Amino acid sequence: MNSALVIEAFTFVSVTLICIFAIRSYSALSLVRRRLAGEPIDKTRTPQGSLMKEREVHNRFLKWVPSSTSIKDDKDRNKLQRDLALAGFESPAAPVWYVIGRFGAAIGLPLLLQSSQYWLAKPLSPLVLAYGTLVLCGLGLIVPRAYVDRRIRERKEKLEIEFPDALDLLVVCVDAGLGLEAAFVRVGEEVHNSHPRISIEFSRLAQELAAGRSRSDALRAMADRGGVETIKSFVALVIQTDALGVGLAQTLRTFSNEMREHRLLRAEEKAARVPVLMPIPLVACILPVIIAALLLPPIIDVVRTLLPALRGQH
Repeated sequence: MNSALVIEAFTFVSVTLICIFAIRSYSALSLVRRRLAGEPIDKTRTPQGSLMKEREVHNRFLKWVPSSTSIKDDKDRNKLQRDLALAGFESPAAPVWYVIGRFGAAIGLPLLLQSSQYWLAKPLSPLVLAYGTLVLCGLGLIVPRAYVDRRIRERKEKLEIEFPDALDLLVVCVDAGLGLEAAFVRVGEEVHNSHPRISIEFSRLAQELAAGRSRSDALRAMADRGGVETIKSFVALVIQTDALGVGLAQTLRTFSNEMREHRLLRAEEKAARVPVLMPIPLVACILPVIIAALLLPPIIDVVRTLLPALRGQH
């Protein structure tokens, strides 16, 4: 009975995934054929990798979810949208799917625990079932937010690491005679494999500049997308340089030297914290072992000799 239910569930999931893949493949092939045939294309749907993306959600269900949940307030929805964008999820429907996934996990995990009663040979006790339901419900609400926060931290850390190297290449390109827009394109192409995140940001910046957006607005948008203080300082420096008419090459070279010194200071700071942090593993891991190794022989002697003597045994 249980094996038959598992087989049916596996078959259902497999068929569903195959159908979704077939539908997507057919849609992509149909779009290519329509383009080759010269038929008009629906302009409301833009490619995912295109710069000009549709910012409106057309699905009725996806429109209903924000109006019926905690993100119906514009301030909360915009904050969640920005957090998801910093984590790398820039789709306009990302907040909706985040809410759906969060509440779906909070409801689905307890239901999965309840349904597992029919699969287990020995049912769980009511106390374990109640506490397990509460714990799984809490995890369903907490884990998605923790995952988004972790993605934000990782993305910011990697941008912090990748940006100084890209800045050095940018200085080389500007010194070689390239304009700033051409330098962004060149650096984005060169660091595509080694520094993918900063390459995406530079490529998007170059696309916005090519589309006619002003340099200051495009740079500020890149700083907002990155959320890194280093990039914000770079953007402010470039905008001020354009406003004052100062030579860009010398400004970028000076900023690159400061960035290199800043990285060295951060490395020295982390190295200086090592002596302070070393006693923690020593006290928590090594010291108990040493104490146990020193006290174990006397404890054994006490158990073997002193305790029987106190009881009057020889």
